[in-house]
Amino acid sequence: MASDIGFVDFVALWNARNNLSTPALHEEIAAWLEARWRAGDRKLLLMVFRGAGKSTLVGLFSAWLLAHDPEARLMVLAADLALAKKMLRHVRRVILRHPICAAIRPTRPEQWAADQCTVERQTAGRDPSMLAKGIETNLTGSRADVIICDDVEVPNTSDTIDKRVALRARLAEIDYVLVPGGLNLYVGTPHSHESIYAAEIRGEVDQRPFLEGFARLELPLLDASGASLWPDRYTKAKIEEVRRRSGPAKFASQMMLRPLDPRECRLDPARLVFYESEIVASRPQGELRVSLDGRVLDGAVACWDPAFGAGAGDGSAFAIVYADGEGRIFVHRVVLLAAVPDRDGDNPEAEQQCRRVVELLRECPTRWVVVETNGLGAFLPAFLRRQLNLAGLRIPVINSASRRGKDARILEAFDARLAAGLIHVHASVRAGPFLRELREWRPSRSHGRDDAIDAVAGAILSDPVRLGPGLASGQPAQFEANGVFDPLAPPEEKAIPSPAPPPGGLFV
Repeated sequence: MASDIGFVDFVALWNARNNLSTPALHEEIAAWLEARWRAGDRKLLLMVFRGAGKSTLVGLFSAWLLAHDPEARLMVLAADLALAKKMLRHVRRVILRHPICAAIRPTRPEQWAADQCTVERQTAGRDPSMLAKGIETNLTGSRADVIICDDVEVPNTSDTIDKRVALRARLAEIDYVLVPGGLNLYVGTPHSHESIYAAEIRGEVDQRPFLEGFARLELPLLDASGASLWPDRYTKAKIEEVRRRSGPAKFASQMMLRPLDPRECRLDPARLVFYESEIVASRPQGELRVSLDGRVLDGAVACWDPAFGAGAGDGSAFAIVYADGEGRIFVHRVVLLAAVPDRDGDNPEAEQQCRRVVELLRECPTRWVVVETNGLGAFLPAFLRRQLNLAGLRIPVINSASRRGKDARILEAFDARLAAGLIHVHASVRAGPFLRELREWRPSRSHGRDDAIDAVAGAILSDPVRLGPGLASGQPAQFEANGVFDPLAPPEEKAIPSPAPPPGGLFV
């Protein structure tokens, strides 16, 4: 009987049929899930480090539950529908291939939809056996005996206080979908200090822990003695590699399950590498080549985060950043743009700032310039295009509307790269406000300047931009004698969303 087989044995049999061993970590997770289920616990939190295979195990757990009770109705919720469908595909594959699931295999599996499946069962209920939903989709009208919340907390659902409040409101809808006595299983890793998984109250979002009363299993990558919980896969060398690539903040959150309090986060300028050389551009065999101290640079982007008028608000900052093919980035120019008051109105501030941007783009060849269009910057891309055309520079201007919190953007751009010593800074930048802002930066702080580092973060996290001929347009590039990068056929100008790649970005 399928119901007589424990979940630990169910997992071991699946792995054996796929020529896989079952690591001790997975045995511990499987034993915990089975024990809690048989003990009648129906509120569970499984919090395990990234890359531990927890979603794979939970998919096997879902198939085991259906083999145990084919009449059960399961729902998987994820941060978006694509992730939920991925879990569903895994469960379907287990049902079709696991010998213990033979009795519940549907007679016509080709009728299964991408977002739902129904196993062989006695009743013809309105709800499918398993349904995939994104956290933003409508849950009204659905009923479930088991709801699995698989990685519902990700940066896109938790990197601002408004998103964290909205996430909690959406998850509260579970109470109206889950039948009395049903199982609610959360699976994930924390992405915010004010995480839904926190065991204590943090910040201003919760009046009490969001998952108060849930049975918890927390398995960070390293135990109390510093030993790896999965030594075959995460050796000491591998752990150090993950730590280096992730950076201190992400490693603490994603691998050790302890997101740092934003007030504890620091960006250490001592890890910067400084240089004084200028960019050298040439056209060997008709192809544009930009190098620094003999090192060929294959990426470049300019980013402008504009502001107008004097006052205590944000300043107008412009940054030009390069990259080589080995992950190093070069912060070559960072300028805070200022304007001279014009009583007659013949030389308005926007025009003055655009002219300064044009001057900087003449000095340093780049592929295109990204303009932050939130708020006052909405009209600037068209205005800057006009100024570039008047100057004879055919450099595309890309609109970027920020949808991420500034603190999260800055930390994502700098934390890992700074810890790895990958950020190089030109002497001209060292003399400006960039270092001071980096040294004094604290997340969630209502005072203090961060205009320069935010502009650099925007450049680092922009979509990939590669120097060289014809990469976007299929046409050769032209390099003028005055040092202007001037594509003859620039790529089509388009609006792009705020850069938010994890890990992603120009300089990975």
